[in-house]
Amino acid sequence: MKTIMAKSFQDLSSKRQFHWTAKVSNEEQEQEEVTSKDSSPNRNEEGKTENIKVHSFKNPEVSNTKSSTLNTIHENKAEDKQESSSATRRKLQTIAVARLKSVLTAFGRNRSNFQQGLGTRVVGTLFGHRRGHVHFAFQKDSTSQPAFLVELATPISGLVREMASGLVRIALECDKEEEKKVSRLIDEPVWRTYCNGKKCGFATRREIGAKEVKILKAVEPISMGAGVLPGNGEEESADSGEIMYMRAKFERVIGSRDSEAFYMMNPDSNGAPELSIYLLRV
Repeated sequence: MKTIMAKSFQDLSSKRQFHWTAKVSNEEQEQEEVTSKDSSPNRNEEGKTENIKVHSFKNPEVSNTKSSTLNTIHENKAEDKQESSSATRRKLQTIAVARLKSVLTAFGRNRSNFQQGLGTRVVGTLFGHRRGHVHFAFQKDSTSQPAFLVELATPISGLVREMASGLVRIALECDKEEEKKVSRLIDEPVWRTYCNGKKCGFATRREIGAKEVKILKAVEPISMGAGVLPGNGEEESADSGEIMYMRAKFERVIGSRDSEAFYMMNPDSNGAPELSIYLLRV
């Protein structure tokens, strides 16, 4: 009986030991599998880390290439902007120069009728021998050379009588020739003369001579007035004897290249000029 119980106890203990050994071995295998699983991610992470390191080693070259490409693009854009801005600036300068030239040309055309600086206020002198014809001179000022000097066919005595009776309007007309080059109105050589609507022959443009210079020099101190200058002592004729004159300031008005007007400025005329001279090209 004891022998049977001892055997059974041994068999039971051996089974327990077998189960415990098997259990331990199973647990060890499970731990090894877990350890292998845990080690594989580490290996993967190490591989990733190596790849990251490789990539991080390669990234500076890529970034340098990209940065150089971007710099080149920006430089090209900057050059294009500079070229476009310079082209625009040149274009604007060309337009400005063209406009300035056109303005100067228009200004020169508007001023083409002015000679020797003749402006809107001029000095007018009407003079002539008592038995001679009327001479009329326009000057910029009392000391300058005449810019316009004409001799009318009207006797000065007749003009004096007209002025004594009232206002006097003298119109000088010349023909417009299309084939002839357009000249300044005051440069026309021959004029038809009208005095208060009456035809009074022709007027001729004259060049200033020594006699005219002497007369204008004698009346130079006079700003406004009328009178008689003494003759040269010879027998009075059409070209000698006493010289009648009238001197005043005139306002010059330019209507166009074919019309001008000179109005005598007289403070005692209540706004109406006593003498007006019109130049017309028809």
